[in-house]
Amino acid sequence: MIDFDPAAPFPELRQLVAAVRRSDWPAVAAFFAGVTDPDDHEYAVRLVADVPGSDAFLQAAAQREPGTLAQVLHAARLISVGWDIRSGARANRVSAEQFAGFHDHLRRAERILIDVTALEPGNSSAWVQRLKINRGLQLGQAEVRRRYDRLSRHVPHLYIGQAQVVQQFCQKWGGTDEKLHAFALECLRGAPGGSLAPISLLEAHLEIGMDWQNEANTVAYLRRPEVRTEIDEARARSVGHPDFRASGYRAITAHNNFALLYAKMGDLAAARPHFEFIGNHGGGFFWGYFGDEKIVFSALRSRALKA
Repeated sequence: MIDFDPAAPFPELRQLVAAVRRSDWPAVAAFFAGVTDPDDHEYAVRLVADVPGSDAFLQAAAQREPGTLAQVLHAARLISVGWDIRSGARANRVSAEQFAGFHDHLRRAERILIDVTALEPGNSSAWVQRLKINRGLQLGQAEVRRRYDRLSRHVPHLYIGQAQVVQQFCQKWGGTDEKLHAFALECLRGAPGGSLAPISLLEAHLEIGMDWQNEANTVAYLRRPEVRTEIDEARARSVGHPDFRASGYRAITAHNNFALLYAKMGDLAAARPHFEFIGNHGGGFFWGYFGDEKIVFSALRSRALKA
């Protein structure tokens, strides 16, 4: 019964995906007209972008429809397809042909989004896509920070934008642990109470502590007193804060991250309320760092709910 479909917990998002599959632009546009939260908006953009076979529909809409929504969705679809072409393999296992297709799709998306952000500098979903492109085209640390700062002028403390920078600042993308941790602390302590922004710190700690050859080293890192203190602070400032918006689309992602980290560090009692919140709904890609995401989720949830 465990479901990692990001649309599964939300009937309106399942309807949005269905509208894309039947090429119903009025229904798609009506949905986005009712979304006011920037993180929710980008969450829905990602869902649309990941619908298989939506390429022609979104391209036609981008060429036909007024406004920038269809252009952003078309660009997001190009990015999604591009990353699929590249695959999740390490760079030395990606062929020259794959890289060529990957970069071509990202460059096409970038051309669209440059125009969108020039016309609408506060278009947060467009900027988030450009942050994804920055990593894929290897435009560097300074440029990702420039893009993030441009986004933040208009929409500060946007978690999903911060999450893109967190990935860019990882060692695997040319960053350093020190730079990553400093940025994550900036996200944690700069945001108002109840924000999703502190979740960036959890993701940073998981990336810093991750040892792919020896999970025990990852667990030992998460159990460090200074790391545990910051994770607890992130919980208090986000999902544990009275202003946290539990109905937001990424609330489930946030609770998934806390459930995973607390369970992995061995504090099943701390993990339990997060598992109770998410029920059968897995979220985020970090479960897959430890094996098959559904198996890992199920095993840790079973242990936590018995704690």
